[in-house]
Amino acid sequence: MVSRATIITLLVLGLITSCYGQVKIGYYKGKCGTKDVESIIKGIVNARFAYDPDIVAFLLRLQFHDCLGDKKCDASLLLRGPNSEQTAVPNFTVKGYDLVDTIKAALEQECPGVVSCSDIIAAATRDAVVAAKGKYFEVPMGRKDGMVGLASYVDLPAPDIPVSKALKYYGDQGFSPFETVVLLGGHTVGVTHCNVIKDRLFNYKGTNKPDPSLNAFYVFFISSFICKNDPSTDTNVVFLDGPDSVRTVDNLFYQKLLEGKGVLPIDNALAFDSSTSSFVKTLAGNNDYFLDLFGKALVKMGLLGVYTGNQGQIRKVCYKTN
Repeated sequence: MVSRATIITLLVLGLITSCYGQVKIGYYKGKCGTKDVESIIKGIVNARFAYDPDIVAFLLRLQFHDCLGDKKCDASLLLRGPNSEQTAVPNFTVKGYDLVDTIKAALEQECPGVVSCSDIIAAATRDAVVAAKGKYFEVPMGRKDGMVGLASYVDLPAPDIPVSKALKYYGDQGFSPFETVVLLGGHTVGVTHCNVIKDRLFNYKGTNKPDPSLNAFYVFFISSFICKNDPSTDTNVVFLDGPDSVRTVDNLFYQKLLEGKGVLPIDNALAFDSSTSSFVKTLAGNNDYFLDLFGKALVKMGLLGVYTGNQGQIRKVCYKTN
């Protein structure tokens, strides 16, 4: 008998095909003289990760916000200026721009005008995931960079979005409910701040009590030591995964959800909603399975609305158009 997990895998693999259009695996082979573009990117990412392992969370969030914010993986989030995407509220705390700039500068020295900023985001995020004990996956490349990025274009789901609306949001971009749960696994290395979750700890829906779906001991720990009921703790950082794997890409995130330790409302709800709970259980039970699918889901997300051919441009620097 074919297992449920196998059926789900086949469905996902059917959605994530090997036909990428004008972007392709190995796109830069031979395009930078004798230099290997992906090796250059990997070397810089690994050097950063060695002293700043939080970079994996920064890059994952940067790619998510670039691709999903305006439904285009075109590095428009990197553009600076008044009314840019960076000025939209959901992007206030996005980080990792400096690493992308460093990679771009290194590649411009080796082969000017060849590698796009949007490809750098995709490859660097992959390499950071691998550095954090994720599985290697091939990234198709050949994207061009967008020339416009405005705050008014940004449409990202709030952390307290209901599961049904989250599934619709991702579904509108072509992701199945299972793929959506896989993508949200990026929170395995994510962080938030106390001001985002205090209502769940102290006054859930105006009850003056914590969210009943949260693990009671977890509430006690967080509210006693990290997010006290005091404005002075509003900016304190809260890891979205347990302290034993906050800088590791793994399925322990899903295991924590099943224990009622989902920090963000949407994460915790995934484990209890009838439309997603079985997916959480499946992913919680097999780390290799999650890692395989996570890489495939990132590849699929990285192809949203890409510019190729005569569309867009290859920026000389990533924070402004040519």
